Amino acid sequence: MIRIIPKPTDTPDDNSTAMVIRALRQMGADFSLLDLNAIDPLAAEVSGDLIWVCGMKQDIHQFECLDVLSLDNLVINSPDAIATCASKVKTTALLLKNGVPSPETLFTASHDLAAAFLARHGQAVIKPVYGYDGIGVCLIKDETELGEAPYYLQEYVQNDRDYRVFVIEGEAVGAICRQSPHLTHNIHQGGTGTPVEISDEMQEAAGGAARAVGAAYCGVDLLETADGYTVLEVNGTPNWHCMAAPIPRFLAEHLVEKERDFRLC
Repeated sequence: MIRIIPKPTDTPDDNSTAMVIRALRQMGADFSLLDLNAIDPLAAEVSGDLIWVCGMKQDIHQFECLDVLSLDNLVINSPDAIATCASKVKTTALLLKNGVPSPETLFTASHDLAAAFLARHGQAVIKPVYGYDGIGVCLIKDETELGEAPYYLQEYVQNDRDYRVFVIEGEAVGAICRQSPHLTHNIHQGGTGTPVEISDEMQEAAGGAARAVGAAYCGVDLLETADGYTVLEVNGTPNWHCMAAPIPRFLAEHLVEKERDFRLC
């Protein structure tokens, strides 16, 4: 059985969960929806299944539920991978540890260190440690703009676009170029997406990022540089807006295969 945790931000016009369900139905797969807020994970009522997290709320209850369910079920993405991708700090640390290109980054509670980083670069991008859809991401030039600690700062890489690459099992299977007139190019922030071919350099950067965070599937955000691509973020419950590749079918095939392997092991 494939149990599906629906994405809480789904809407009638933008329903990621429904797209994959449609593909699963076409494959004749056995599935059901799972509401984390309506179960007691300690009761062991859900066991021996594959649980696909299309999306979830970033709250303690849902993370703890998922963690307990992972003891007797195969959860995709794993709770560890989802938690890692939710934290920009942990993601950056793993990218650095695994040699995946990423903008120079500072994480500190020291105003002095943050001010020195900003002075050295002239300007920097400040981001919330936990956030999504580009909310709260700003370009700052003066230490008076730092706000309250802790500070997650990245060097600003000059750009007018970025790339979202969808990765399954380390392989880039779809990509779009996102453009907007402002700092962040997220579709939910008014960016527009155009499908693009996946270059070898994109595959190397996006696949390396997915492996670094331990994600079975993810969305990797890239910026193009003179040396190739640098990784901005990794999303553990990604959308696939504007992609030409049939991502719902690819995901459904991945889930069916993993559920079969899990059942046989």
